[in-house]
Amino acid sequence: MSNDRLAALSAAGVSIWLDDLSRERLNSGNLAELINDKHVVGVTTNPTIFAGALADGAAYDQQVRELADRGAGVDDAIREITVADVQQACDIFSGTWEHTGGVDGRVSLEVDPNLAHDTEKTVAQALDLWKTVDRPNLLVKIPATEAGLPAITRATAEGVSVNVTLIFSVERYKAVMDAYMTGLEQALANGQDLARIHSVGSFFVSRVDSEIDTRLERVGGEEALALRGKAAIANSRLAYAAYRNAFSGARWDALAAKGAHAQRPLWASTGVKNPDYPDTMYVTELVVDNTVNTMPEKTLHAFADHGEVHGDRVTDTAGAAQQVFTDLEGVGLDLDDVYRVLEDEGVEKFAKSWTELQDTVRSQLDAAK
Repeated sequence: MSNDRLAALSAAGVSIWLDDLSRERLNSGNLAELINDKHVVGVTTNPTIFAGALADGAAYDQQVRELADRGAGVDDAIREITVADVQQACDIFSGTWEHTGGVDGRVSLEVDPNLAHDTEKTVAQALDLWKTVDRPNLLVKIPATEAGLPAITRATAEGVSVNVTLIFSVERYKAVMDAYMTGLEQALANGQDLARIHSVGSFFVSRVDSEIDTRLERVGGEEALALRGKAAIANSRLAYAAYRNAFSGARWDALAAKGAHAQRPLWASTGVKNPDYPDTMYVTELVVDNTVNTMPEKTLHAFADHGEVHGDRVTDTAGAAQQVFTDLEGVGLDLDDVYRVLEDEGVEKFAKSWTELQDTVRSQLDAAK
């Protein structure tokens, strides 16, 4: 049976994407069930998700044996395994993709996080993944590092649909949107059909509270402690205001007239890490039309059980959101340093997961031999 709470969330204009993918989930029919019963219209992956899937599941054994028999190397094996999962997921979502005109039914696959500071290699891998997966509903994930920005432009210019990941600050988000529009302008000059290009900007939520709350507790005092749990939602609301501003005006109107799609905001890292906070707060408080919320399965089920939709919680909230950051600076927080640390840690965590994925595949290949 379709879940009423998730139906209300979907009706409010929020695309519900699952932040997880595994061969077992695909083969068991669980993903199809989530599409039918839980209004899930997309999937995101990252190196951490694949590392967990490979370490825990026996569903990959046959493919690993075949790869071992062929003498495949670790990186080639990872590519074949992850591409196979993403292709199958794309096929499962093909009906959603068609029904929504390509807006949803999307599956994301990340470039190697070790390339986060190398523009040329990121572009080369993004183009290779797009060609190899060969599904129109793929999104290639490129990080919003300084080196990632020109890679976003160049991949978009070649007709690749991009999920820009690891966005933490509004200023970097503005640069991401500019990079996307520059890519669309170049794509138009290249003769690409802009209507076929889609993109989302993955703006990270819970990690912002985790980092800032830690710093507020270090500062101490009633004024600082009263600000805990407010930064992430305020940051996201300011990001939405920036999105509304970016995708309006003469520059955007010219692209839209040629069939271009705005780069939708995607709320990422929406699982609550502090048990003192409501476990659905990063969903309920960020409801607004034409956005994506990509949830861990635990958060999805929590919202299905007791989540609430109180209407649009984002539009016209920029003034109050900005006050939160004025107050944070007032108690001495260095916000530029916060965002720098979050980006560095984000890249580092995914790179570590990639290494774990390599180690897991290496040991499985050795065992299969």
